[in-house]
Amino acid sequence: MSSQFPAAGGVGPMNIVSLGECMIEIGGQPLKRGYGGDTLNTAIYLARLLAGGPIGVHYATALGDDPLSDGLLSQWQDEGLLTAQVARLSGRMPGLYLIETDARGERRFFYWRDDSAARHYFRSGLDFSTLLHPAQTRALYLSGITLALFAVPRREALLAALADFRRAGGLIWFDNNFRPALWPADQARAAHEQVLALADVALLTLDDECLLYGTHTAQQAVQRSLALGCREVVVKQGARPCVVGTEEGQWHVPPPPVARVVDTSAAGDSFAAGYLAARLRGATIPEAVAQAHRLSGVVIGWPGAIIPKDAMPVAEPMRDSG
Repeated sequence: MSSQFPAAGGVGPMNIVSLGECMIEIGGQPLKRGYGGDTLNTAIYLARLLAGGPIGVHYATALGDDPLSDGLLSQWQDEGLLTAQVARLSGRMPGLYLIETDARGERRFFYWRDDSAARHYFRSGLDFSTLLHPAQTRALYLSGITLALFAVPRREALLAALADFRRAGGLIWFDNNFRPALWPADQARAAHEQVLALADVALLTLDDECLLYGTHTAQQAVQRSLALGCREVVVKQGARPCVVGTEEGQWHVPPPPVARVVDTSAAGDSFAAGYLAARLRGATIPEAVAQAHRLSGVVIGWPGAIIPKDAMPVAEPMRDSG
């Protein structure tokens, strides 16, 4: 294959843990209630794509003890997502966001999340030693939004725990997802670079990288991330070719035309799931990007972050990745 996927081999169970926050989503005309969150979206699509196989997908977050939280937990379990690492906080509730889309499917968000269960959990309740125990967790998936939700001292503790996890043989997959409303660019750059130095796979959106570093090319983003220590760097450019780099070389894979764009919510999150699932199934880098483009292209044709199960493209069969 083009490049050996960093998750191949290893010891212990192949459990993937996705870390972040899910919120109640209100959107559409007329308004409808759903749910979403970047790392949750990726975890849902990963669980769907890997269903029936030997890999378990967990979500690590916090919910309240309210009926909305009960409903979220039930829906995630129905998706095949493992929820043993979902904390329940008494008296708390999930965050909420309202989403508006324009005629091109581009989004605008309005958030109510400062007092959410996940925010409280990330401030003091999350036990990194349990979350990042290599005997239980083979790979951790997190995003720039995940990092932004931690107060500075807890973020520093998380970064130290990630370094210990990596030294113990754990795998780190990172999506940059930079949101300027959540934290300053200088703080984000510093934290992103610490994670990229440890990451086995980085899934970067070029627009977000340009917000952090100024205008530059996908190839420059690849080289910067590889120089920091990341092993496999994927740079998404919307309708332009995706660029992937490893120490072995670079690949440029254009997306197929998309007939209709309704809502770009979870475009990058579903791409990440499609790419990682394909690589776990033994796909080459170009094959994995093609499958990621395919899933993302379907997702943006539906409103909301999570499309119906029966709208999912058929996953490619597992093959030997050794």
